[in-house]
Amino acid sequence: MRTVVVIPTYNEAANLEALARHILRLPGFSLIVVDDNSPDGTGAIADELANRYIGRVSVIHRADKQGLGTAYVEGFRQALAGGYDFIAQMDADFSHNPADLPRLVAAASAADVAIGSRYVRGGGAENWPLFRWLISRGGSLYTRLVLGLPMQDPTSGFKCFRRDALGQIDPRQICAKGFGFQVEMNWRCHRQGLRVVEIPIRFIDRKLGHSKMSTRIFLEALWLVWQLRLRGTQYGKHPNYTAS
Repeated sequence: MRTVVVIPTYNEAANLEALARHILRLPGFSLIVVDDNSPDGTGAIADELANRYIGRVSVIHRADKQGLGTAYVEGFRQALAGGYDFIAQMDADFSHNPADLPRLVAAASAADVAIGSRYVRGGGAENWPLFRWLISRGGSLYTRLVLGLPMQDPTSGFKCFRRDALGQIDPRQICAKGFGFQVEMNWRCHRQGLRVVEIPIRFIDRKLGHSKMSTRIFLEALWLVWQLRLRGTQYGKHPNYTAS
């Protein structure tokens, strides 16, 4: 089985090389970096990795900062064209533990989509102040209620897709450009009737670099939920959803 991990980057020079080493130690894993012309030199580090790990690392350079959602769409297109069996996505800042990737792939192989969840039994977040936990947990509950999603952690950005499952999502229909992409992809997977499973992960707040989250991004994500709802699709619990 061949798995590729898609990682969007913007100013992740402090993290990218170490993260790539962890991922590429895993047998059968490759990496696609989508860099938005990071001024800190992240793109150059990605190119050096591609030269060092020929055939296992590829880089998509974009002219400017165009948003997390569009970065994932470009990375997914390249991954599908590359014929990988599984396509994973994760943050570049070690908030997602690369050691959890094999568990995600194993879960996706028995379903269609596996989500690394902070909010199922055994999951959680570390080094978060109380207000951060309340915002995240409240945002997840809000999203589930408005869209009728069964996922306990619908805002999670740590996922793995079977190739044929991801191929059922039309990228031309995706409207979220920022962090709301995570919610929209879960909504589209649920709408498509894909088999979704959540597995517990420990989310660790970044130690190096700066968070990309802002009040504007948070409000955009809240509005996106209603944009999706107003499209006339609300679902109850789907029989192809399970939580581990």
